[in-house]
Amino acid sequence: MDLLLILTYAGLCIAIFKIFRIPLTKWTVPTAVLGGIFIVGVLIVLMNYNHPYTTNARQIYTSVPIMPLVRGKVIEVPVEVNQPIQAGEILFKLDPTPFQAIVEQRQAELASAQQLVPQLMAQWASAKANTTAAIAERDRNLKSYQRYAEGRKKGGANSPFTELEVENRQQAYLAAEAKLQAAQANETIAKLAYDSQINGVNTNVARIQGQLDSALFDLEQTVVHAPSDGFVTQVALRKGMVAVPMPLRPVMTFIPKEQSMFVGAFWENSIKRLKAGDQAEFIVTALPGVVFKGTVRQVMPSIAEGEFQANGNLSGAAVFFKHSRSLVIIDPEPRFDEYQLPMGISGQVAIYTEHFHHLSVMRKVLLRMQGWINYIFPFH
Repeated sequence: MDLLLILTYAGLCIAIFKIFRIPLTKWTVPTAVLGGIFIVGVLIVLMNYNHPYTTNARQIYTSVPIMPLVRGKVIEVPVEVNQPIQAGEILFKLDPTPFQAIVEQRQAELASAQQLVPQLMAQWASAKANTTAAIAERDRNLKSYQRYAEGRKKGGANSPFTELEVENRQQAYLAAEAKLQAAQANETIAKLAYDSQINGVNTNVARIQGQLDSALFDLEQTVVHAPSDGFVTQVALRKGMVAVPMPLRPVMTFIPKEQSMFVGAFWENSIKRLKAGDQAEFIVTALPGVVFKGTVRQVMPSIAEGEFQANGNLSGAAVFFKHSRSLVIIDPEPRFDEYQLPMGISGQVAIYTEHFHHLSVMRKVLLRMQGWINYIFPFH
C-alpha cells in the first residue's frame, strides 16, 4: 500500500509540475519529496492505529471429549465419522450384561424390602397387643396383692392370709410390672421400625430404591449418545475395546454444531480503539480473493501471558515477559458457513473503527491485495 501511495503521489507531483510549469530546482524537488514522505507516513500511521490488521487469525471451535461414565467392553460403534448427527443419536454401546444383573439384584432386594413393611406393621400391632395383655396382667396381680395385703392388715394374727402369701402376691405383681415394661419397650421398638421413613417411604425401601436407581443409571450409561447436534471425527474406538471412565483418556472427540467464530491476535497499541460492534473483514488462505465481513463480539479482557496460578513454583521473567497480543473475537457473516471449510482454518483480519473512518479504504484495499496474493502462495 505504501508503494501504491508513493506512486500515486509521484504521479500527482509530475502532473502538477507539468501543468503549472513549475521549474525543477533545489527547492521545489526536495519540497515535493519531503511532503510526500510526510503525507504518506501520516496516512499509514493513522491507518495502522485506527484500523488495525493482523495475520494471526484463526477460526476456533470447541471440541467435547466423549467418555463413558461406566467401565465396559465396547460391543458396537454405529456412528459415522465426520457425518452430521442429531442430539441423542447413539455414538457407541457397552456390554450391558453385568449392569443388567445388578439391576435385577436390586429389584429383588426392593421387592423383599417392600414386603417387610406390612410385616413391620403387623409386628407393631402384635407388640401393642402384648402391651395391652401385660397391662391387664399387671392390674390383676396388683389387685390380688392389694387384697391380700389389706386382709392381712385387718385380720392381724387371725387373718386367713399368711405373710408368705402376701409376699408371693407382691412378687407376682412386680414380675407383671417388669413384663409390662418389657412389652412397652418392644412396642416402642416395633413402632420406631415401622415409622422409620423418609419422604413417606420406609428408610430401608428408600435405601434400596436409591441403589436400584443408581444401577439403572449405570445401565443407561452403557449406551452413549451425542450431547448435541454435531459430528465426531478421528474415531479410533472399535468393537472389543474396553472403555474406561477416565477424564484424561476420552475415547471419542465430538464437535458440536455452533456459530462460527474467528479470533485475531492484535498488537496492544490499538486495542483501546476497538470495541464490540466494530465492523471487520477477513480473508482465509483456503479461499484466495474472497473477503468476508464480520462484527467484533468482544475484546478479550485478559492476556494469557500475564496469568499465574497458586502452586509451589516461583515464576520468573521468562513466564511473564513473553511476546503477547490481545485477542479479539469476531462473528463472521452467515455466508462464511456456506463454504463448508474445515474448522480451524487460518486467515487475516482487519477491523474498521469509527475513528478516521475514511482511511479504512486504504486498509480494505490492502486486505484485498493480500487475498489476491493467496492465489500464488500463502503470505503471512
